[in-house]
Amino acid sequence: MTDAAVAGRSRRWPVISALGVVMIFTWGSTYYLMTVLAAPISRDTGWSLGSITGALSAGLLVAGLVSPIVGRAIARHGGRPVLSAGCTLIATGLLVIASATHLWIFWTGWLLLGLGMAAGLYDPAFASLGRLYGREARSAITALTLWGGFASTVCWPLSTLMLEVWGWRGVAAAYAVIHLFGTMPLVLWTVPAPPAQIERRSFEEPDVPRLAGREAIVFGLMAAMLVLNGLIVVNVSTWLFTFLQAQGLTLSAAVALGALIGPAQVGARVLEMAGRGRHHPIWTLAISTFAIAAGILLLAADYGVAGVALVLYGGGNGLFSIARGALPLAVFGAERYPALMGSLARPSLIAQAAAPVLGAWAIAGAGPQATLWILSALALANAGFLALLWRSIRA
Repeated sequence: MTDAAVAGRSRRWPVISALGVVMIFTWGSTYYLMTVLAAPISRDTGWSLGSITGALSAGLLVAGLVSPIVGRAIARHGGRPVLSAGCTLIATGLLVIASATHLWIFWTGWLLLGLGMAAGLYDPAFASLGRLYGREARSAITALTLWGGFASTVCWPLSTLMLEVWGWRGVAAAYAVIHLFGTMPLVLWTVPAPPAQIERRSFEEPDVPRLAGREAIVFGLMAAMLVLNGLIVVNVSTWLFTFLQAQGLTLSAAVALGALIGPAQVGARVLEMAGRGRHHPIWTLAISTFAIAAGILLLAADYGVAGVALVLYGGGNGLFSIARGALPLAVFGAERYPALMGSLARPSLIAQAAAPVLGAWAIAGAGPQATLWILSALALANAGFLALLWRSIRA
C-alpha cells in the first residue's frame, strides 16, 4: 500500500468515529427511545400505550416515504448537509415531544423525528460514506455498524438515569441538546465535502437511476429481503419478552436472555471487520439470513435453547446491517449508490412502521407461539429470496 493510500485511509477514522457517535445518539433518541419512555409517558399523561407507540410507527412511516428524497439529496450535495439537517430535525422533534401537552402535539413531534430519522440513521450514513469513498467504503460501513451496535447499550441506561432525575420530558429535552450541541456540530466539523470530480458531475442525469433487466431483478429482491427482515426484527424487538414468557420464562429470565442479542450483534460485526472485506458481501448476507432463520426457528420450536437461538439471531441481525449497506455498493457501484440506498430504505422503513401493529394482531388472534412460527416462515422466505438473489448476482 502506498504512503498516500495509508494517509487516505487514516483520515477516514475521524469521520467514521464521529459518525459512530452520531449513530449512537440518533438511534438511541429515536428508534430505541420508547423502550424506556413509553410506560412513564402513559402513566404521566393518561395516553394509551398504543397511541404512544403508534406515534413511533407514524415516524417510521414518514421516514420511509421521504427516504428516496434523502438519497437523491446525498447524491447531489454529499452527506454533510443532509446528516446535519437530520440531527437538527431530530432535536426539533424531541423539543416538541418534551413540551407536548396533548397527544396530537406528541404525534407532531414524532412526525418531525421521522424526517430526522430519514436523514440521520444508517441508510443516509451509508450513502454518505459511499459518496465519499466509492467502492472502498465497505470497511467504513462495517466499522460504522460496530459503533451503532452500542446505541441501546449506551442510551437505554442513559435514558433510565435521566428519567429518574428529570422525568420523561427532561430526557427528550436532554437528547435535543445533545444533538444541537454535539452530533450536529460533529457532522459539520468532521464530514468532508464530496470529491470534487463527483461534485462537478452534470445534473442532467436522472435523480432516480433507471434499472432494467437483471439489475431491476436484483434491486427488487434486495427490497423484498429488507421488507421481510424489517418485519422480523421489529416484531422480535417489540414482543421478545412476550414470546419468552409465553414459553414459561419469568420476566427477569426473559430480560437476561434478551441481553444476549446486543453482544452477539457486535461480536458478529467484529468478525466481519476482521475479514477486511476479502469476500463478496453476498456471503455476509447469506450467513446473516441463515443465522436469523436458524435463531427464529429454534426459538419457535421451544427446545429450551433460547439463549443459543438469540445469539444466532443477534449475530445474524448484526451482519444483516452490514450487508444491507455493502451489497448495493458492490452490485450497483458508487455513483448510483446514494440514490439507490434511499430507494431501498423506503419499503424497509414502511414495513418496520407496520410491524408492531401486525405483530399485535397476530398475538391477539393466534397467540405468541403461532406468531413466532409466522416469523419463522418469513425468515425461511428470506432464505428463498437469498437463493434467487445469489443466482441473479452470480449470473
